Amino acid sequence: MADLNDSKAALHHYLQAIRENLIWKLDGLSEREARLPRTATGNNLLGVIKHCLNVEAGYFGLTFGREFPQPEELVPMRAYEEDPQADWYAREDESKEGLLDLYRRVAAFADQTIEELPLDAPGRVPWWQPGAQDVTLQRIIIHVTCDLARHAGHADIMREQHDNAIGLRRENPNVPDDYDWPAYVTKLTKLADRFG
Repeated sequence: MADLNDSKAALHHYLQAIRENLIWKLDGLSEREARLPRTATGNNLLGVIKHCLNVEAGYFGLTFGREFPQPEELVPMRAYEEDPQADWYAREDESKEGLLDLYRRVAAFADQTIEELPLDAPGRVPWWQPGAQDVTLQRIIIHVTCDLARHAGHADIMREQHDNAIGLRRENPNVPDDYDWPAYVTKLTKLADRFG
C-alpha cells in the first residue's frame, strides 16, 4: 500500500486505482459488447480504454521527452487530421485483449516516468496552446487523473446500462447489497414527476 501521506505516492496511487477501475469495466464482455456504441455520440467501453491509454502515453511520454517503446501501437497525431475520433474506437485490426494489454504496458511506461522524476520536474505539452505548455510532473499527474476519472464515470454508466454491473471497484463495489433498485427507481421517478 502506498504511503498516502507522501504527495507523490498518493497522486500515483489514485491514478493507478482509476486505471484498474477502467479496465475491470470490460470484464466478461465479448468483443462486440466492448465495442458497441452506448451513447448518441458513439461512446463505447473499448473506445474509452483506447482513448485513456493514448492520453497517458502522450502526457507521461512526449511531455517529458520520452517515447513509448512501440509508438506504432499508439494513435499518431496525424491520424486526428483525418478522423478527430481516431482514439475513441477500436479498429477492426485491434482487439479488446490487445488494447487491454497495450494499456497495461502504457501504464507501466507512465509509472516509470512518475517513479523516475520528481514532482517539480519540468515538462512541455506540445499540443497545448502556446503560453500554457510548460508544466510539472505534479500538474500532469493531476490533469491525467482528473481526465481518467471523468472517463471512468462514463464507463460506469455504460457498463450499468449494458448489464446492471455497478460499483466503484472490483473488490469493493461501494453500493448497498441486496438493495431494491426497481423500487428506488420508482421512488425517484415519482419524486421527479411532481415537478413535471
